[in-house]
Amino acid sequence: MSDTISPNQVTYLILAGGRGQRMNGADKGLLLWQGKPMIENIINTIGVPAEKIIISANRNLNIYKKYATNIVNDSVNNFQDDYQGPLAGISSAMHICSTPYLLCLPCDTPAPPENLFNHLVQCLQIQKKESAICHDGDRLQPLFSLLSCQHKALLNTFLQQGRRKVHDFISMIDPAVCDFSSQHNRFKNFNRPEDMN
Repeated sequence: MSDTISPNQVTYLILAGGRGQRMNGADKGLLLWQGKPMIENIINTIGVPAEKIIISANRNLNIYKKYATNIVNDSVNNFQDDYQGPLAGISSAMHICSTPYLLCLPCDTPAPPENLFNHLVQCLQIQKKESAICHDGDRLQPLFSLLSCQHKALLNTFLQQGRRKVHDFISMIDPAVCDFSSQHNRFKNFNRPEDMN
């Protein structure tokens, strides 16, 4: 594990590959929140250029290309269903990522925690772990995570076994758990149309 992790060692992954079933099939990353697509709000918050971002998406790829240099889908080898879940999107991103770390965020949380990178790095280093995930004070938020790409082979094996549960994989990699209870409201996500009001 590195003693220090600099911003240029991290690529940001925005997970936008879901079906949006509870949102009437909408592509949640492109839904408007405060007048802008949710993904645009996220990118404005993290404040990094397009070449530092990978978006995992399964539709509207041409639209997402406006926001990130690299777009991946979450298909796993020869599975016909492209909606394999967030871990498959993370795996696809790890395979093209040129940095040692991925910082993951879901597309349906348009106001992510402030100073996410710095807090996760500090937490990872204090706890001497390879990866770090957020805890909002009530529960783990594993899709808000700083993941070492050294987990790529383990994740690939996990997925090839037909496993998809995020919490199961997270428990295997034993990450640092970072207290974000002071920003609990920053984990508010939008799953249903009424949540957007």
